[in-house]
Amino acid sequence: MQPIRQGDVILLPVQQVEGQKIPHLTLAEGEVTGHKHRITEGRAELSEKDSTLYLRVISESALLAHEEHKAISIPQGDWMVKIQREYEPEGWRYVAD
Repeated sequence: MQPIRQGDVILLPVQQVEGQKIPHLTLAEGEVTGHKHRITEGRAELSEKDSTLYLRVISESALLAHEEHKAISIPQGDWMVKIQREYEPEGWRYVAD
């Protein structure tokens, strides 16, 4: 499986999901707009360990939606959720979405 990107969120394939299950499917929330990257269709679970989110897609696929991006299909499997960063002369910063 290849990494999957939607805006500032990138999903990296992992061998297994770790951590404590959390009761929602929001992967990230926009700092400025409040828009959310979230699973809207399919069966999935979200977990957190050491401030890192992990997504397990249980169904054949799940739909990752966001108000400003095209929804994308995430295949069944285990994923680490990361927020991309970019370099500026002042230092590294998270990509604004």
